[in-house]
Parts: sequence; C-alpha cells; structure tokens
Amino acid sequence: MTSSSVPFDFQGKHVTVAGLGVSGVPAAKVLHGLGARVTVVNDGDDERARAQAAELETLGVTVRLGDGSTLPEGTELIVTAPGWKPDKPLFTAAHETGVPVWGDVELAWRLRGLEGRKAAPWLAVTGTNGKTTTVQMLASILKAAGLRTAAVGNIGVSLLDAVTGETEYDVLAVELSSYQLHWAPSLRAHSAAVLNLAPDHLDWHGSMEAYAADKGRIYEGNTVACVYNVDATDKPSTEDLVREADVEEGCRAIGFTLGTPGPSQLGVVEGILVDRAFVEDRQKNAQELAEVSDVDPPAPHNIANALAAAALARAYGVSAAAVRDGLRAFTPDAHRIAHVADVDGVAYVDDSKATNTHATEASLAAYDSIVWIAGGLAKGATFDELVAGAAERLRGAVLIGADRALIREALARHAPEVPVVDLDRTDTGAMLQAVREAQRLARPGDTVLLAPACASMDMFTNYNKRGDAFAEAVRELGA
Repeated sequence: MTSSSVPFDFQGKHVTVAGLGVSGVPAAKVLHGLGARVTVVNDGDDERARAQAAELETLGVTVRLGDGSTLPEGTELIVTAPGWKPDKPLFTAAHETGVPVWGDVELAWRLRGLEGRKAAPWLAVTGTNGKTTTVQMLASILKAAGLRTAAVGNIGVSLLDAVTGETEYDVLAVELSSYQLHWAPSLRAHSAAVLNLAPDHLDWHGSMEAYAADKGRIYEGNTVACVYNVDATDKPSTEDLVREADVEEGCRAIGFTLGTPGPSQLGVVEGILVDRAFVEDRQKNAQELAEVSDVDPPAPHNIANALAAAALARAYGVSAAAVRDGLRAFTPDAHRIAHVADVDGVAYVDDSKATNTHATEASLAAYDSIVWIAGGLAKGATFDELVAGAAERLRGAVLIGADRALIREALARHAPEVPVVDLDRTDTGAMLQAVREAQRLARPGDTVLLAPACASMDMFTNYNKRGDAFAEAVRELGA
C-alpha cells in the first residue's frame, strides 16, 4: 500500500503553510475548512502579501509576514509553495523534528475523494519543455471522448480547486513541474509522461541528477502506462527514469517517436500518427490516429507533444477517433511557435515561450532558413551547442537583452558567416528595432523567428509581454 492510502486527520492539527500566493492562499483556506489550526509564514511583507494576510486572518488563520525561515512551535505538518527551496532553514528544522513537508500537489492528492466525492484518476505530464501544450492537447482529446476533464496543475488551474470544487471529473490532465514533484512523495498517477530532460532549474535542485530524479518521481506507482521519449538523447534519458521507477504490476513502458514506431510505441508513418501500443497483436498491427496536419503547429517538437498526449489518452482507453478530433480541436496558447503574419513573403513566428536552449533548439529545427531574434537573461546557460546545431539554418541573427553577448560569442565561434545585429539597448522599444533589422536581413521564403533562448525579465514583465511586443512590431511592418 502507498502512503497515500493512509488518511490524514486534519481536525485540530497545527499545519504551517509556507508561502502565500497562487498555492498558499487556497491551501490555507482548504486546511482551515478541514478543521486544522493554520499558520501561514511568508518571506515577503509587501502590499499584496498584506492584503492576502488580511483576507486569511478574517477566517481565523494566523499569518506571519517577513519571516519564512522559523518553524512555528507545535507544527505537525508543513504544506509548502512548490518554489520554496529544500535547503531553507524552515525545512531543515522540520527534518530535524520529524515534521513532514508536503507541496500543494501532495495535499490535493491526499484530498481526492474527500467526503465521498469521486477520486478522478490523474494522467500526469512533466518535462523540461512542452508540458503545458501536451496537457492541453490531452484535455482536448479527453473532452472529444466525452469525458469530464480539465487541464490543471502547473498550468495555472489549481489542483486543490479541481479536487475540492463542485465539479466532479472523470479524469484530470495534470501538468507537474520538478518543484511540485519534489514535494509530492505519495503521488501515484494512472499513467504519466516525461517528455524530455535538459538542464534547467539546477540552482534549485543542486544538480542535473537531482533534477532528473525529481522529474522521475512522476512514474512512481503508475498503474497503467509510463510514457517516455524514444528519441531523447539526454542522459539520464526518460526511458532510464522508467526503468528506475517502482510501478504497479502490469504497468507498461510506452514509447513515442517521430520515426516508425516499434511494438508498444506510438510514432509517425508517412505523415500519419500511428499507435502500436494499444492495439491487438501489436507485433503486427497498428492503429491510425491522426494526420500530422491535424497538429497545430506541425513542428517536430509539437508532433512529439501530440504523440505523448495520445499515448496517455490511449492508456486511459480513449478511441482513435477521439484522438484525431481532440487534436483537430486544439488551439495552442499564444507565444508558442505561433505564426503572426507573412510580410513580403517572409513568415514571422513568435516563440517567446522558448526561454531556454532546449526549447529554442526545437523551435529552430522547425524551419529551414531563419533570421533569429534571440537574447535576454541567460540564467547561466551556454549557447555553443545550440548555435552549432542550427548554424546551417541561420540567414541572420538579431540579438537583444542583457546577456546577448553570450549568444554573439557562440555565433562567432560556430557560425562566423552569419550576419549578426547586436542591439545595445534593453528598453522595451528595442523589439521594434529588432524586427525591422530582421526584416532587412530576411529574404522571401525565410522565417523571422523570435525564439530567445533566454528569460525576459531584463526587458519585459514576462515572456507574454515580450511576445506581444514582437507581434505588435510585426503588425507595424504589415501596416
């Protein structure tokens, strides 16, 4: 039996919630409603935090602002915001005194089936890139099958709301970050996928090995399918994580590939997405699911996302027709390899969400001749491998942002023939100039691609604002 099968009685228990915000406030409210004595601790003491504190205090919740390091006396459980690092003094004190630490995902998992509600199974997705798109595709497929579902988790829709709200779901499509998985020791999904692994958040996890291990937690206790990326060359690979996982008897390893699939895999054959995993006599038979053209956009990395979503849906018993209909109905979020416009025979594509080198590598691989707009906050990344792999596709590059010199130097080493425009400005108006410079470098048939490989906060509030600025600049060109 897993630890999640043991109920936790919150009545009268002293629970400390670490962190206000998106996860902390709903967690505090739910725990208070279950009869717990709740104390919220928060590092910040700004206007927003004080407003949230005032709301909780009217319910009888104790809030301690400006001190998230000291363990409140008598604490029997900590429920933490996912982003709080494991080495915080609060958690050190908890470990020394034997106080368990859960994340909001762990709390949601424990509360499934509360008060006789249906405990909807979870189809879970993680990976360095592609999580949100894959979960949204999966939810679209499940809805096409007539199932009550929602895309929840790290995608922005609270899992706590999903498991305690009025709507009772048949199944949930759940996006999980490495942070959330670190704090979710009891999670046991119906089926789960790790899309890919690349160095990210290493300052939080401490090493690539620790980061991969937290991603791999998503496979623990799976009952039906562990979905992995056959084509991944990362080490450890997603298949390695499947091998290391302790799963329920009968749980299967299911691969997805952009090539021809083998038995127990999904893949692509002559422009068709096919399933050789959830069919009778998979040694000989295959089931057509959809056409590559049913996927929007049909870039290679997005086809991989679609195959992963299809694998999870098929593991849940969804028909091939529902996979096709769900993919056709799916519309990607903004700023994810989104075609903005064609101007004078040149396509302008916004992939502002490509905030790391792994995502940008996939974006650059989708086009043959590219004027690349890149730069921002590198977050410790290096760019030699990215540039070397894309050099033959680059017609030009326009660099913006605080760490653009790192990309410029990589271009000089690995693509010295590629003309580079280095914009020595970090104000938001730089994007219009960048687009105009890209237009000057581009020729009919080229793609001007915003795929920054960097975070946006040196110039923009977030990647959405950066993508909006790019789209506005392109519209000015068209006008």
